[in-house]
Amino acid sequence: MNAPDNGRLTQPERRIRSRNAILAAAARGIALHGYSALSLTRVAQEAGYTRGALYHQFASKEDLAIAVVAWIHQTWEAEVGIAFTSDGDPAETLLNLARRHAHYCRRDVAAVLMNLRVEFSHRDHPVGHAITDIVETLVDRCQSLIEAGLEAGTIPPGPPSREMALAMVGALEAVPIQLVGRPPHDMVLTERTVRGILALPPS
Repeated sequence: MNAPDNGRLTQPERRIRSRNAILAAAARGIALHGYSALSLTRVAQEAGYTRGALYHQFASKEDLAIAVVAWIHQTWEAEVGIAFTSDGDPAETLLNLARRHAHYCRRDVAAVLMNLRVEFSHRDHPVGHAITDIVETLVDRCQSLIEAGLEAGTIPPGPPSREMALAMVGALEAVPIQLVGRPPHDMVLTERTVRGILALPPS
């Protein structure tokens, strides 16, 4: 059976289309205004749906924000996290991750996770927990690569691997966001910062 054309979408296809449109509109809203100021009515309007259609897919603003976090993280994994699949030099893998992340942060939605991380810092809230889980997992993955690089001798000995991983993730969070709209310096300086943290020679 041939797939239906755009004028004859199945119900699951319509649901996916509306969900993605709502997620994209919500992500833009959070990137611009943060979570607290996010208006579900405005999100629905910008997505081209009614508020009722939004609530048909998302039970609350909190539910929508958590879905946005998962949606963005999925795209990040596909475009940036894929660097972790390399079985090459751990130091080069971390530098590749830094470059990919800086490039990813050129997208408007990249500000979403940072805005939410700042807004929910030190708050006991499900959205904050979702962000914290992502960041802690990233720190763990970077730490594993740093330890592999130390063992292989491609990363010089220095501070403990946990501290180096925390510093690297801090750099990934800060540098590309501060340099949004300033390519190619965003990628160059993000990589240079990570090289410094790992005590690697200049490229």
